[in-house]
Amino acid sequence: MPVHSKLSKAMRGCFPIIAIAATALLGFFRPGATTAFAAEIKDSACMDCHADKDLSKTNAAGKAISLYVDVAKIKASVHQTNTCASCHADLTAEHPDNGVAAKHVDCGHCHERQSHAYGTSVHGVAVSQGKQNVASCRDCHGNHTVMRPASADSPLHFSRLAQTCGQCHQQAAKDVAESVHGKAVSAGHREAPTCTDCHAEHNIQDPKNRSPLAISADVCSTCHASERMNTRYNLPKDRVKTFFGSYHGLAAQYGSATAANCGSCHGFHKVLRSTDPGSTIHPNNLMKTCGNCHPGASENFVASKVHVDAAGEASATDAGGNINWWVRRIYLVLIFGTIGFMLAHNGLLFFRKVRWRYSVANLNIIRMSLSQRLQHVVLAVSFIILAITGFALKFPDSWLSKLMGSSEMLRRWSHRTAGVVMLLGGLYHIYYILKSPEGRQLVKDLWPVKKDATDLMENARYLSGVSNQKAKIGRFGYAEKMEYWAVVWGTIIMGLTGLIIWFKMEVTNFLPRWTVDVATAIHYYEAILACLAIIVWHFYHVIFDPDVYPINWACVNGKVSHHWQEEEHPLDHAALAGDAKLAATPKPADPAPKS
Repeated sequence: MPVHSKLSKAMRGCFPIIAIAATALLGFFRPGATTAFAAEIKDSACMDCHADKDLSKTNAAGKAISLYVDVAKIKASVHQTNTCASCHADLTAEHPDNGVAAKHVDCGHCHERQSHAYGTSVHGVAVSQGKQNVASCRDCHGNHTVMRPASADSPLHFSRLAQTCGQCHQQAAKDVAESVHGKAVSAGHREAPTCTDCHAEHNIQDPKNRSPLAISADVCSTCHASERMNTRYNLPKDRVKTFFGSYHGLAAQYGSATAANCGSCHGFHKVLRSTDPGSTIHPNNLMKTCGNCHPGASENFVASKVHVDAAGEASATDAGGNINWWVRRIYLVLIFGTIGFMLAHNGLLFFRKVRWRYSVANLNIIRMSLSQRLQHVVLAVSFIILAITGFALKFPDSWLSKLMGSSEMLRRWSHRTAGVVMLLGGLYHIYYILKSPEGRQLVKDLWPVKKDATDLMENARYLSGVSNQKAKIGRFGYAEKMEYWAVVWGTIIMGLTGLIIWFKMEVTNFLPRWTVDVATAIHYYEAILACLAIIVWHFYHVIFDPDVYPINWACVNGKVSHHWQEEEHPLDHAALAGDAKLAATPKPADPAPKS
């Protein structure tokens, strides 16, 4: 029975709505009252009309659309506690006098996150562009009978998802049904990929706009890199690894937008076994498939493998694989043998030259005492261990983590032990500078003075070529003082934050939890600052400076040469006065044999 023939019945059944409208006209006629009307509309008033199975209307295309609402199905849905007006918020008291029902249900009112994701999808973008016949929430979830996706009655149940999406994507749904994935779904295997497993749920993107890396790494690898999935369904275990080791995979990782991805060869929806004559990777179809990117591909060209595992076992039937297997092993022996010989040869040569340079260096000026050298060793070793074990946690996939055997217990306690050693070394240093005359003199010489700023400016002119005169520096210049006080500052900061992180349970008994987070951030960035400072500043002065390369021997035997002392610290009169050999030292002989 059409709507117009039921007008009188509808009017009789909708007296509550008319009464609400009359009340509104009498006392609440003002802008913004529509929401108030909708909030007061009772479900019973709606069902007076919509409980009629014959209630329908004709749309603009001339198609009859049922307006019947099954209350039993609503009560069985996830929206069983919702009222009609809570979803149809644009209902007014005039409905259905003018024959206009609610035009739009704003699902985002309750499902804000999902609605936002939908808005950024290909469907949402199409809607925002004013396109018609675009999938909406109810097209996928249903309207009054919304069920949880886990329910077999839901249009989003894995067994019915292709059928739901197929309402708009008929060919894709047909291809999926014929594919190995679709057949696995039909067999009841939930692990088999469905539409949303590959295309996402709400934030559906156009695969044409996705990079080859995203398709291979974020879509196909989700299942095919899974050891559990490969074992359970007897799938090849190395397909993802060997793809990313191939040119196609490497180019995709490098950022190529045109490199072949998994779907380029295997297809996207109609993925078939290689033994299936309809498969794009069947031997009879490979020339066509490869020819899409490589025009003129011959039989010999397509006979090669994409998934080549050179490190795998040799095969009795695969000639190319066998040759690759032997080539790899021959070259590994050749590489290790050749490079090993070169390293041994040059290492011994380097050692002999270093030994000769040490023997003729004329190291006769005491720069560091035994106590200072021992403190330096403790500081250097604990610092290096702390750096390795700390960054191994921050970068668990790095070589630093592998260096620790990927053992968190070993890494954690190595880090804590090195931290305790550094702090104990720091406490001893405080005792050393307070109790020993040598220590007190050390701090006195390292204390910043006005001359340091003058020396810095003078060296700035010298290094920039403005002046030919280098600053005259005493026992310690601004470079050494910067390092020393940076170590003091860093040890305090790293020690304090490290203890907070270590004893976080005890600390949070009297401090807020965010203090641990702040301490962690400070600990991390201070570590970066300290490591870079050591590499860029300290290593240059004690290793890479041509005057001391390969090392400043002061950290080993405490001594430096008269030439270095006079060049770098000419105002250190105490050291120069203690030199028993102020006379000119003869020039060292050339170690190279003369012809």
